[in-house]
Amino acid sequence: MARKASGQPTDVEVAILRVLWERGPSTVREVHGALQDRDRGETGYSTTLKMMQVMLEKGLLSRDESRRPQVYAPSQPEAQTQRQMLDDLVVRVFGGSARKLVLRAVESEKVSAEELSEIRKLLKQLEGDKP
Repeated sequence: MARKASGQPTDVEVAILRVLWERGPSTVREVHGALQDRDRGETGYSTTLKMMQVMLEKGLLSRDESRRPQVYAPSQPEAQTQRQMLDDLVVRVFGGSARKLVLRAVESEKVSAEELSEIRKLLKQLEGDKP
């Protein structure tokens, strides 16, 4: 049975998007080089090219064909993609409960004191916005 296509980017697609969000519009060669530098060098150039073509078809990337070599860019800002992925995670894993997600995240031993302080500030701001 074929697996249903997900609207969410795969791990490899997120790695490519991250390169493009950081670098800005880039060629396949530039993206491939950045992935190699990040220890994701287990794939060849042709694999990076194919992944970016698939991402273009999925609407994750746009391509400027007026230039050679062609330049790719994310079709959405980083924050918008993160929100969509988080919304999907909340629904699929936490049954639609943002509270459960936040509780699990804060319970994690990986949350630093600085991050907890930022979370407290954000909560106070959100409480101040409520009537």
